[in-house]
Amino acid sequence: MNLLLCSDLDRTLIPNGPQAESPRARALLRELARRPEITLAYVSGRDCALIEAAIREWDLPVPRYAIGDVGTTIYEVRDGKWRPWSEWTREIAPDWNGLGRDELAALFADLDGLTLQPPDQQGAFKLSYQAPRVAARGPLLAEVQRRLAARHVRASLIWSVDEARDTGLLDVLPAGATKLHAVRFLMAHRGFREEHTVFAGDSGNDLPALTGDLQAVLVANAGEDVRQEALRRVEANGNLDRLYLARGGFLGMNGCYAAGVLEGLVHFVPEVERWLDARGG
Repeated sequence: MNLLLCSDLDRTLIPNGPQAESPRARALLRELARRPEITLAYVSGRDCALIEAAIREWDLPVPRYAIGDVGTTIYEVRDGKWRPWSEWTREIAPDWNGLGRDELAALFADLDGLTLQPPDQQGAFKLSYQAPRVAARGPLLAEVQRRLAARHVRASLIWSVDEARDTGLLDVLPAGATKLHAVRFLMAHRGFREEHTVFAGDSGNDLPALTGDLQAVLVANAGEDVRQEALRRVEANGNLDRLYLARGGFLGMNGCYAAGVLEGLVHFVPEVERWLDARGG
């Protein structure tokens, strides 16, 4: 078996939300990641440097692949070197119709409620804003999309919430560059099978991957708004059996963060429980 585990970082593997982390969870994940059957991929809104910083700070296993910047970059990690996949850049670039990030930002400069995030949160194909969490985002997103369409730009608008700061986040990405599209690209180019691929996440920018046709895990610490939207989407598209909602109880853990990732992984690939028994005792 060649099992691809794709996981978000912040508030999924990284316990930086308000909920408590089960003490054994990350240690079990580290042990599991050492198995030759497991290929680990991080799928994050962070850029490459911030992913590496998180690995050091939170004692996470080094992945084989990293999908960064909300799906707009892919890296392969070998011998300590992070090699960007230029083929992914070529795949997504045409969606923006030759316009750069700054040119797109100029289209929205007069929109009330949108504030550009700091430069270290931007990417070549990731234009990121913050907005009031209580903003009526429907009309706002519709206006953003209208202006993009007028310039023949194909874009995905990804809305999520930073609970720690109680603010809304908007990422403008190429239409083909969500986390779901990037995971699909990785699967196709490295030969990972549907039944041996599992994605785990917690937030709004994970929704495309959580509610597509991947086997997906929503960790127990996810916000109720994300949980309800995920359920609404999978019920609408007939993929209810592809989404697992972690709830705790597995190995006495609470289902939050890495505990939820492990719980969901065992749900889809029961053999993993035997590996955990052998490694984690």
